[in-house]
Amino acid sequence: MTTLQPPVALRRRRSWTGWGFIGPFVLVFALVFLAPLAYSVYLSLFRTQLIGGTTFVGLDNYQQALQDGQFWEGVARVGLFLLIQVPIMLGIALLVALAIDSGRLYGKDFFRITVFLPYAVPAVVATLMWGFMYGTRYGLVGDLGDAFGTKLPDPLSADLVLASLGNIVTWEFVGYNMLIFFAALRVVPHSLYEAAEIDGAGQWRVITAIKLPAIRGALVIATIFSIIGSFQLFNEPAILQKLTPNAITTDYTPNYYTYSLSFAGQQQNYSATVAIVMGVLTMIVAYVVQLRGMRKGA
Repeated sequence: MTTLQPPVALRRRRSWTGWGFIGPFVLVFALVFLAPLAYSVYLSLFRTQLIGGTTFVGLDNYQQALQDGQFWEGVARVGLFLLIQVPIMLGIALLVALAIDSGRLYGKDFFRITVFLPYAVPAVVATLMWGFMYGTRYGLVGDLGDAFGTKLPDPLSADLVLASLGNIVTWEFVGYNMLIFFAALRVVPHSLYEAAEIDGAGQWRVITAIKLPAIRGALVIATIFSIIGSFQLFNEPAILQKLTPNAITTDYTPNYYTYSLSFAGQQQNYSATVAIVMGVLTMIVAYVVQLRGMRKGA
């Protein structure tokens, strides 16, 4: 039995209908993502000097970025940040999600909203709030030291400011990641839990053998998002820098370094180069994590 093909005009009409649905997205995507990216690549190929004006330099800016000690110190700093902060944040979020999903937590709805609430606080407000509490002369740390008659370590000192930033970011995003894990746990078939209960499996066995494998995809996604967020760290150090200028410099993170080059140093061309190099580095790390997560899930 042969199937009649639709007329050419009908096929074309269907094709244009599809483009009509995706056209607005393609347009917005091109304007807000592709165009700025192409312009950044264009800027990175030039150099503006006081004498000589703007000249084409090819890949010289990229060579300079690869040899820039300030840039790589910032990369190493955010690398250390994500190696410590991301596992802690995701671990806390996973524990909270498992506790809520267990059904044994009293007032779980209120607890879920309470944990998620910090994510609704803007990063600027959260950083200012924590910066005030970190103060040793006027904040909570200083008040606690006076109350106990001792001098507590300064959270905004050069040795502790990275940990303080990690605490702020963890406070902000534990609820966000908890929601991802909890949503993934809610779609696990309850028949698996019933079968495990019949087999005599305890709660720990249910978590390790059923729940964690079932939400592996959510774990990978949350890890990738957290890695990207760590490499993009900007708001928190930029705001705390006003409170502790000696501990947080303008090249403390790659994003902050890029911002300083562009707006304070008037080096837009080199700033675009550093941003592109950082974007490629972030993409590579995220892709490697995704591949490893998918391989383990196979």
